[in-house]
Amino acid sequence: MATNGGGATQSSLKGLAWIGGLLATTAAVVIGSVLMVFAATAVVILAIMTSATLALAALAGRAGRKARARQADDGVIEARKVGGHHWVAYGWNERR
Repeated sequence: MATNGGGATQSSLKGLAWIGGLLATTAAVVIGSVLMVFAATAVVILAIMTSATLALAALAGRAGRKARARQADDGVIEARKVGGHHWVAYGWNERR
């Protein structure tokens, strides 16, 4: 069997390289797990914000429809007091 003079040194370097690779792999797995948690948290927060925005948009649309329905009511006119016992009414001549 032929040896190149530093057989024991090469064997210990292989073991050291194997341990270094194991530590690097472990560090990569830990960092990947932490980044995965941050990414999942960002997705959850984005989903919550999106649902809140859609809910507010739905409420605004509903309020707009109710406001238009109130304006379309023909039985109501607007009147303002201009002083003393005097009132001015608006909208009474626009009935159809």
